[in-house]
Order: sequence, then structure tokens, then C-alpha cells
Amino acid sequence: MQIEETNNHIVLHGVTEFDLEQTFSCGQCFRWERDTGETYTGLFGAHPLRIGQQGDVITLYHTTKEEYETIWCGYFDLDADYRAIQAHLARDAVMRRAISAGRGIRLLVQEPFETLISFIISANNNIPRIKGIIARLCEAFGAPVPFEGGTVYAFPTAETLTRLTRADLAPLRAGFRDKYILDAAQKAASGAVDFDAVYAMDYAAAKRELKKVMGVGDKVADCVLLFGFQKYDAFPVDVWVRRVLEHCYPDDAHRSDAAAFARERFGPYGGFAQQYLFYYVRENKIAK
Repeated sequence: MQIEETNNHIVLHGVTEFDLEQTFSCGQCFRWERDTGETYTGLFGAHPLRIGQQGDVITLYHTTKEEYETIWCGYFDLDADYRAIQAHLARDAVMRRAISAGRGIRLLVQEPFETLISFIISANNNIPRIKGIIARLCEAFGAPVPFEGGTVYAFPTAETLTRLTRADLAPLRAGFRDKYILDAAQKAASGAVDFDAVYAMDYAAAKRELKKVMGVGDKVADCVLLFGFQKYDAFPVDVWVRRVLEHCYPDDAHRSDAAAFARERFGPYGGFAQQYLFYYVRENKIAK
């Protein structure tokens, strides 16, 4: 891959195993929106970006090389060897088909607290509604950030959210999740859930730590570990993933613990397998 800095843009040439549409539509993030045309706009923390793709050329608009190197290269996981990851997983026949469908998916390296709140909001919810609640949360309580002649809003900090009540959150229309949002903020801000320690913990210990938060069960914890802490042996199981496991692994997927089956089968790359399978089942409309 070659990096070109031109006209206040960063242009990446020869990009492989990275497709913006696939990456932003596989259920791992909720703050990226497609513009009119071939670009997307989103934020990482307080850093907004407009990004576009034409084939193997990706353009990061109004971005310096320093911003690319310190923020976006890491966020988009561009230093990882996805070809090697895919080769490892492709020893499984089902995974070969799933990878072929979603070869351009990359796992975004997201901020842990934002990821925790986002997936608490995701429980028993659909993606348009999740995005709406998160957008209202950021507009109401996030710091304003000037961007392309307008204003976007950073994700609110845990400390900001600790000063709120359920009445303050009522306009978000988050329903029963509002008390979970406040509990997560209190435990993150106080250190009752130690995010720094989670990075160093093994999968089982890290999952127990996150489940101290109200409303965080197995699936939400696995999502946060995978997308927020880069625990790539985590394998979140939702209705879509369970469906593809039952369809494609009929002799194994009915085990009581589908996530344990997947971790055993895919090992340290279970999280990557989950994203390929999630995209595969939705794109192919695999029936129940």
C-alpha cells in the first residue's frame, strides 16, 4: 500500500482486504453514515472524518499524514495482515464462502467506553434505532466539534454521563437501557470496572469484569471485548450468527454454548470469523 498526501487529503493506493461498505455495515459500529455518493462520514472519539473509496484507492479527506498515522491507520487496523488471517480461517469450508462474500471487512479498533454504551443500547434493538439513540446522546451531551462548515458531536465521556439522571436521558428514547447507561458510566468513571485491567486480562476474566455492569450479558460483553478491547477470541452470538451456525454446522451448532464451539473451532481468530459469518448470513438471507 502506498500513502500519498495531496491537497490536504491522504490517499491510500493499492489497498487490499478493505471495503468501506462491508466494514461499516457488519454490525460493529454505529456512527458512520453514507453520504450522497461514494463517501462516508463518521467519528472516532472527537475526531471526525469523511472517507471515500474507488476500487483499491481510499481517500481520507481533510486529513494530515500525522492524523492518519496517529489516529486512522490504527482505527481502521491497516497495519494488520488480513490476508494471513483469512488464509488461516479459510481452512474451514464454510469460512471460505463467508470470506469470499465479505473479504473487505476490517475490525475497527474502537474506544472501549463508547463501545460499551453502544452495545448496551443495542440490546433487543435494531440498527436504525440504535443509531438514532446514539446520535441523540452525542448531540445532547457530547462536545461539539467543528467539521466541514458544520458541527458534529463527540461521544460523551463517562464523567459527563455520571452527572445525569434517568430524566435527563428520557429524550433519547432509550427505554429500559437508560439505567444501564448510567450504571456503566458510574462504574467506568469510578474504576469499579477497570478498563485498563481488561486489556491485560484473559478472555474469561475480562468478560467477568464487564458483566459487573448492569445490562451486560454474554452477547454484549463479547461485542465490547471484540470491538472495544481487541479480544479476538471473543465470538458474539446474536440471532443472525446463531442462524448461520445452525445452517452451516448442523452437527455442532446446537450445542448449548455456540460461542464456546466457535472459539474452539476458530481459535484466536474467532472474532474475525464472527464478522465474516454475520455479513455472509445477512447478505445471503439464510433462512431460519
